[in-house]
Amino acid sequence: MGIATSQQLTKYYDQYRDTEITFTKDIIRALGLDPRQVYVKCNGAQWPCIINSTSFQLAKIIVGTKGGAFQALASKDNPTVSIRFCFNEQEGDIVTFLVNARVAKIQPYMNSKELVIVTLQFTQRPPDDLIEIVGKLLEANANAVRRREERVVINEDSKRRLGLAKEECVVIVQSVPRHCVLRDLSFSGAKVILIGLSQFLSNKDAILRLEFNEPNEVISIRGTIVSADLIQGRKDICAASIKFDEQFVPLSYKMHLNDFLTAVRKTQLSASDQIAQQREANMQAALQQQAAAQSPIQPQQGPTLPDD
Repeated sequence: MGIATSQQLTKYYDQYRDTEITFTKDIIRALGLDPRQVYVKCNGAQWPCIINSTSFQLAKIIVGTKGGAFQALASKDNPTVSIRFCFNEQEGDIVTFLVNARVAKIQPYMNSKELVIVTLQFTQRPPDDLIEIVGKLLEANANAVRRREERVVINEDSKRRLGLAKEECVVIVQSVPRHCVLRDLSFSGAKVILIGLSQFLSNKDAILRLEFNEPNEVISIRGTIVSADLIQGRKDICAASIKFDEQFVPLSYKMHLNDFLTAVRKTQLSASDQIAQQREANMQAALQQQAAAQSPIQPQQGPTLPDD
């Protein structure tokens, strides 16, 4: 997990304080959550539970009505509880932490008599680890809309910073895998070079498979080939533009792309700050030179001669 600055963490917390995410399979995989290691603790005991959702203000868990967890959480004295989160980092490390809370609501889960969903209201700002992990996902989702058409040209530098294993990838067109070379990426689509006739590729459903490092994973993205143009001088090679089906773009892909765009943006801002500081320094030096040139020259006094 990267180390976010306190300014970035504050931005995440202020922007997404009340935004609640539900732990679907896609989100669990993208965040590296280990649901088997999530526990609720109360009165010195702990029980495994199902984490249903979380925000920076509360979490919702699912427990059985016949277990000890339900008996403790439903106690009339409303004891302080804590929920234990567990995430697997890309480097293979494990991040665990506790968030203190109080029971805010208990209600049946989907009209079940054997399961309840318990809303745990956090009693303080959650740990920075949770803010960073969840904040990155929420930022990636927001940028997938705001910066959906911003394209990343694939070269050695962008490939490394994106975590792409290689430029070569596979696009499946009408159930037939075709090897291709990736040319650019965005939240909304991609451009690839592949062997084929344009008339047999245009307007066809496609699945683009990309191989990433850190973590090692193959991400499949469903879409449609909206155009296929012949490469000049070749009749058998096309540049195909794929438009992703936004409902099926994996969160892990969005996070890879968002990390890259955010890093590039920070580099650009840093360079702009340095240029502005240099301009300011040059201006100050010029003003000082101008002031020195305009100041009157005081005549030098000769030595005082003694009186006769």
